[in-house]
Amino acid sequence: MPDNPDDLARLFYLALLLAGLLAFFVVGSRQRLGRTLQHLLVWVLIFAMAVIAYGFRDTLRGGLLPSSAVTLPDGAVELRRGADGHFHATLELDGAPVRFIVDTGASDMVLSRADAERAGVDVAALAYTGRAMTANGPVATARARISRVTLGDFVVTGVPASVTAGALDTSLLGMAFLDRFARIEIEGDRMILRH
Repeated sequence: MPDNPDDLARLFYLALLLAGLLAFFVVGSRQRLGRTLQHLLVWVLIFAMAVIAYGFRDTLRGGLLPSSAVTLPDGAVELRRGADGHFHATLELDGAPVRFIVDTGASDMVLSRADAERAGVDVAALAYTGRAMTANGPVATARARISRVTLGDFVVTGVPASVTAGALDTSLLGMAFLDRFARIEIEGDRMILRH
């Protein structure tokens, strides 16, 4: 039983409301009592599932949409850890959505060829004279500049990036972009970027 008188009053009110609804269904359909109880049970289950889904909304959002960035009321950007253990973010590069893995070990924003093309970079005209060390060994890279990068409500212009000549499944969001935030906080499965 609740200790707070307000909670006790709410519980009494909800019990009274439920009793009234039950009485309405029973009195209103004496001849079809079994069918009415089935309908009532279905509605109770729907209501219970809605309450449970609302209670776990953050967990569901993190599991179903790990790359969605949420802008918090104070203007910070929140990212959720994906099922693979990494933080993911979908940024807009010159209007094109590109999915990234947040990689604090990468110095640059590193784009796969496909993501660079999606962002409007002419990858055929780039000079792949740079080298980057990856988990799969060294890869050739080229310098590029993205005119406008958007993450949530955070917008940056003139962002340098590296484009790989080799195979890269997911682009990497490195420190060249992350350093533009004043503070990066990791709390469990949440990464909060404050500017």
